[in-house]
Amino acid sequence: MSRLEVSVDYAAIARNVSRLAGMAPGAAVMAVVKADAYGHGLVDAAAAAREGGATWLGVAQPDEALALRAAGDTGRVLCWLYGPELPARGLIRAGVDLSASSLPVLDTIVAAARMSGERARVHIAIDTGLSREGVRPEALPALLDAALAADDAVEVVGAWSHLAWADRPGDPTIDRQAAVFREALVVIEERGIALEVRHLANSAATLTCPDLHFDLVRPGIAVYGLPPVPDGGGGDWGLEPAMRVTASLALVKDVPAGEGVSYGHEYTTPRDTRLGLVTAGYSDGIFRSAGNGRGPVAVGGRALRIVGRVCMDQVVLDLGPDATERAGDQVVLIGADGPSARDWAEAAGTIDYEIVCRFGGLKEKQRP
Repeated sequence: MSRLEVSVDYAAIARNVSRLAGMAPGAAVMAVVKADAYGHGLVDAAAAAREGGATWLGVAQPDEALALRAAGDTGRVLCWLYGPELPARGLIRAGVDLSASSLPVLDTIVAAARMSGERARVHIAIDTGLSREGVRPEALPALLDAALAADDAVEVVGAWSHLAWADRPGDPTIDRQAAVFREALVVIEERGIALEVRHLANSAATLTCPDLHFDLVRPGIAVYGLPPVPDGGGGDWGLEPAMRVTASLALVKDVPAGEGVSYGHEYTTPRDTRLGLVTAGYSDGIFRSAGNGRGPVAVGGRALRIVGRVCMDQVVLDLGPDATERAGDQVVLIGADGPSARDWAEAAGTIDYEIVCRFGGLKEKQRP
């Protein structure tokens, strides 16, 4: 049995997608399910997103796209993160839309399309200021000309980019990137390319920048119920966190005041108390940096913190002198009746994206 139990409410994912669609009424929704759906389970989360109204799915890696097809998904899927070595022929045969941001990648797609005898659907990725994937604006004309010259093999159906700081509404980089994107769309249109979809908005922009919805919005973290703006942006938008992480107390024992707890004795009991042992540690996704008064949990509805160091496969809780908990009682790490992923992110000095990927990526997902 797993030391941590990760359950996912897939109905909550469907409801989140439906809410996001309602916030972008003029656009289609692409639910981003990369990285095992942010730790929530690729295939089940994708199915839930479809149920909630996502007409597109977005993945980074080719194997993710092929896994969706193998599981029976037949809707639009966009895949975007690879170099010229991508398995383009298999992706084209599977009906997966492909992103191109360089001539070498486009050349691979063209060659694969001609070998397969099928025309590839291509989205041009534009670097508007993130300096990651995407063709620089000055190199865009050459990439477009190459695509047009190979129109027997590829059809340019989309153009897209990604925002650097949309989770900080009002940041000037948002308008600057949007302006670059719009200028790139003009260059594309001047070549007579009729795009099916233009997409720029991630989760934060879907919620806070309606002027950037274009034809398609591309929410990721919000699909899983985690608000993409750190302060909530004035509200949680009705999103429901879908992941729940629990463990259990393996041992409860009384210890006197002045006892050192765990390696290095970084915590010493300030009074006679009762300690609880949880058999999960950093090998299970609990951040080592969240030890000694930082990592939050809930036991019996009480908010507690990990005391002492986080070990490879165990942590200790100071339950207090009057604790009534027993071995076998549940410990909530993430859940509506305990801490949130953001609480863990603050404790570990990271972001909630990493928290759900870390916990979810190590354990088999279970329906609640």
